[in-house]
Amino acid sequence: MTFKELNIIEPILRALEEKGYINPTPIQEDAIPVVLNNRDMLGLAQTGTGKTAAFSLPIIQQLYLNKVSGKNREIKALILTPTRELAIQINECLNDYTKYTGLRHCVIYGGVKQNAQTNELKKGIDILVATPGRLLDLMNQGFINLNSIRHFVLDEADRMLDMGFIHDIKRLLPKLPREKQTLLFSATMPSTIAALSRSILRNPARVEVSPVSSVVDTIQQYLYYVEKPEKKDLLIDLLKKDKKKSALVFSRTKHGADKIARILCKAGIGSEAIHGNKSQNARQRALTNFKSHKTRVLIATDIAARGIDIDQLELVVNYDLPDVAETYVHRIGRTGRAGNAGTALTFCAQDERPLLKDIQKLTGKTLPVLTS
Repeated sequence: MTFKELNIIEPILRALEEKGYINPTPIQEDAIPVVLNNRDMLGLAQTGTGKTAAFSLPIIQQLYLNKVSGKNREIKALILTPTRELAIQINECLNDYTKYTGLRHCVIYGGVKQNAQTNELKKGIDILVATPGRLLDLMNQGFINLNSIRHFVLDEADRMLDMGFIHDIKRLLPKLPREKQTLLFSATMPSTIAALSRSILRNPARVEVSPVSSVVDTIQQYLYYVEKPEKKDLLIDLLKKDKKKSALVFSRTKHGADKIARILCKAGIGSEAIHGNKSQNARQRALTNFKSHKTRVLIATDIAARGIDIDQLELVVNYDLPDVAETYVHRIGRTGRAGNAGTALTFCAQDERPLLKDIQKLTGKTLPVLTS
């Protein structure tokens, strides 16, 4: 099946073809017709499955077919997402998809001054991508009115819950029009998210793809048993053996991420760290350097890594094992995206073996062991 067969219109098709997107992913095949028919939807999908296009392409199409130009245009679609990085990533996708439509969009998030964001809002926009805190802040200041919203997307709802945003969402919901299309996406379905979906979705279609265990099937995964003092030497050796590969390295702590970056830089391997203590500008600069291959290695904590979407990222390294098994799937899902090959290496110390056992139970896989 192609995007054309999903009834995507010519201006959007042209933009997709320029980026090399010809055939939809499974979630796009299932979700796009639902959204075009203006139904509410509950989407259960892991990261890397193509869900941004699944909700944004049909929304763009509907707005394009009913567009209002000029400064008087009002926000008609709101995409709410848990992290700044993911918000920026979605906005970058909208840059591509709206190229020939004349639709305007912008992104707002905290951690930076608001002037540039409010200036964009004043110009009049059709689609707003936002994180909860900055959205409520700018609404309270009178910069944002949501009375004309026709499409509301709640992305990564389970991560919203994990990060404590559920109260912000509940404050926001009464400010949205009663008559609108609502799309809720989540990788998992804890009871709180199930209750939220029942309260905000009307007769929704349920679209479910890529259960947690199958996302990892396309990624080559390997395990090194290595004690903590030797992890740094192993990482340096692996990166020096294949000097062309870009790598995303996961650290459990902010301090650890900074320490790994310093060790790699000292070894002559260009590296930067991103985590919650870095300013938003510093985080975005590091991400831009990594995407453009100016920096070869990016070391990230789990929260900072949400929304990182790197084309053809070849290698993910779990320097520290995550405390929650599902996080392992999110981490390694940064590679092997859109049908590309990917490799994930996991370093496991003696005291991390119970965490490894949880991961292997969740994924149904026993990771093959390599020796350094």
